[in-house]
Amino acid sequence: MRGLLHIIAHFAVPAIIAPWLVKWLELPKKWTSYWLLMVATMVIDLDHLLADPIYDPGRCSIGFHPLHSIWAIGLYFALLFPQKSRVVAIGFLIHIALDAIDCAMM
Repeated sequence: MRGLLHIIAHFAVPAIIAPWLVKWLELPKKWTSYWLLMVATMVIDLDHLLADPIYDPGRCSIGFHPLHSIWAIGLYFALLFPQKSRVVAIGFLIHIALDAIDCAMM
């Protein structure tokens, strides 16, 4: 059940945040464009393919997988500053926050 909620959260949380971002950052496109962009940041989960086993429900992603490392998270924070990468950075940080919540629930 925890795994299913985790996956749903990766789609639902950006859907909640995207309309707010459009208003707060005065973005020019519809919120659905930014939702799709933030959902696309799930691509960082490709680093799970490097692990053996690929999926382990008892393993915390944060600090284990390369794109979930402290260095990668620092890069995601740095991407907040350029305006062109801000929405992607927010998507990455939402993803990391949701993974951290999942780790805390273990």
